[in-house]
Amino acid sequence: MIDFRTAVEARDPDAIAAALAENVVFHSPVAFKPYPGKAITAAILRGVLRVFEDFRYVRELSGDDGRDHALVFEARMGDVAVEGCDFLHLDESGLIDEFTVMVRPLSAAQALAAAMAAQFEQIQREAAAG
Repeated sequence: MIDFRTAVEARDPDAIAAALAENVVFHSPVAFKPYPGKAITAAILRGVLRVFEDFRYVRELSGDDGRDHALVFEARMGDVAVEGCDFLHLDESGLIDEFTVMVRPLSAAQALAAAMAAQFEQIQREAAAG
């Protein structure tokens, strides 16, 4: 878990991908349908790295069993301030097998939806490439 936070804070897409289980399921803050699999999840997270500026985690909460984590973050996209939380569940080997993101306020979620839609063709190509 510490490896994922460190990877994100270092903006290291390879280390971020290494923290994901092959069967990870990503739940987007702006799409109803979950995205199953490491390739698409890693590609989505690379897209997020491209659209968020000044990203930083400001708080971390952990469940009693050490397998559930909530990482509260702040970022911006241009002049839009974003607050959010990454909810992570770890499998038996410590890899992320469930990844849910929530974002506020509504204006930030709308800006994120538009920015990620603009990235999605590239995200799909990256996911297909592996």
